[in-house]
Amino acid sequence: MIRLVYMSQAVKPFSTDELMRLLRQCRQGNSVQGITGVLLYFNECFVQVLEGKEEQVNKAFQKIRRDPRHRNVTKLERTYITERQFPDWSMGFEEVDASQLAGLNIEGLNHFFSADHIGETTEFNQQLLSSLMNHFSSSYKKRKSHEELPINDDQHGILQIFHKAIRFAVTVLAALMVLVIFLGVIDVVYVLFDKLSTPPYMLLSITDILATFGAFLAVLIAIEIYLNISLYLRSDVIPVKLVVATALMAISRKVIVFDFKYLQPDYIYASAAVVLALGITYWLLDKKENGKKE
Repeated sequence: MIRLVYMSQAVKPFSTDELMRLLRQCRQGNSVQGITGVLLYFNECFVQVLEGKEEQVNKAFQKIRRDPRHRNVTKLERTYITERQFPDWSMGFEEVDASQLAGLNIEGLNHFFSADHIGETTEFNQQLLSSLMNHFSSSYKKRKSHEELPINDDQHGILQIFHKAIRFAVTVLAALMVLVIFLGVIDVVYVLFDKLSTPPYMLLSITDILATFGAFLAVLIAIEIYLNISLYLRSDVIPVKLVVATALMAISRKVIVFDFKYLQPDYIYASAAVVLALGITYWLLDKKENGKKE
């Protein structure tokens, strides 16, 4: 088994969506080949760690070198190993920010993530790479401690059995939620057809529009709930922002379909307070996330 680390320069800045697409491709290929590792992105530079059987890692690296989305692919390390640093990540991901680098207090680390540094023929500083990998390996272990249903930690065998059983139940819930989503889409079609086919034909009253909005939003909330359910099966995500977004969408749906003729003022004020609290929470989470990327 070997560990191969390389560095490259993106041909253009990658958006978050582009990085997520790249990450999905990495995970799909690596899970089949038994390759684990981590992908780092900062200052339009990639650093990727590949761990696995020598033949599979070599094949993956040759494919990576031909990828037109990056250039100046430079091998930083290739060494035989007996233990993986990232054993449970088919490909972990970190979009590194400047504050993380500054917090490591390693001289020369900012220069390491410089496009001008890639491809240099000078001797590569092994201490920088070792310190960087140790930091993200430690970060990975901390994240793993937040896993909702761990099955690989050192724990009693009966707990592993329970967690596996619950994971199976979560998978069943995800499958049922997919069914609910499709049924919800059918319900949207039915509601539209029913309202448009009832006199006066092809016209929607305000009540009809609210009913249609409710059907649409129910499907969207079901999709968000499905995403929440699926995140319980992953060990590299803490789904706080998504949970808050789901709650905000759910309360917003209720507000949209309020019939104020029959609601007490206290109920409306309480709903407004919940929307405000969730909105501020989501804004703070988003601001913190964007601040890390700047």
